Amino acid sequence: MTSDRLRGHVDLLLLSALETEEAHGYRLVEVLRERSNGAFDLPEGTVYPSLYRLERDSLVASRWERVDGRRRRVYRLTRRGAARLAQGRASWREFSSAMDAVLA
Repeated sequence: MTSDRLRGHVDLLLLSALETEEAHGYRLVEVLRERSNGAFDLPEGTVYPSLYRLERDSLVASRWERVDGRRRRVYRLTRRGAARLAQGRASWREFSSAMDAVLA
């Protein structure tokens, strides 16, 4: 699925991926690809601007970590991010239920 089709949903997907583990950007791409059985194969150029925006909005926080001599930024979900994720899930379920009712 292309990132164009996911526009508006990438933030919610990233928040969900961070719910269970802290992760760096590339790991988040892997998590979304794995959870979606390859349907969500996002380019890093889509993920990083979203992460920067989520951090600016205090929905995620980050820290630098050194692994094998290389620095990478690791992101984690904040309380505010967890609340936004819960709100997004509820909104998605309502939307999905309405779509199912119309399309059934």
